Amino acid sequence: MLRSLYQNPEKGFLGGETFVYWRGVGLIQYWRSFEDLEHFARNPADAHLKAWQRFNQAIGADGSVGIWHETYLIEPGRYKAVYGNMPVFGLAAATKHVPAMGRKETARRRLGGDGEPDVPSPAIQPPN
Repeated sequence: MLRSLYQNPEKGFLGGETFVYWRGVGLIQYWRSFEDLEHFARNPADAHLKAWQRFNQAIGADGSVGIWHETYLIEPGRYKAVYGNMPVFGLAAATKHVPAMGRKETARRRLGGDGEPDVPSPAIQPPN
């Protein structure tokens, strides 16, 4: 599924990170819109729906495999991801990485939550 998504950026998949943690394997995905994600998940022509149906037939609710799924809708310009002493990763890798320059503001201030004027954040942009 991921290979197909990376090869077909018009589907709206921006990028993702696979990682191993104490409970198993995780995958964080970034999408251009919820509509793109939903279309991919439900489209019979894409790999996800068939894989999900096979999983439910084989595993179902027997408890041997768990699924952790969360979806967040982020308003354009109302997000922040800070990486200190790290390579470009996560949201910055899936979109446009903008190095922090000048004053190091708090997230609340950068997002306009403390009565100060909003400091514009770039909207999510696919990588160049």
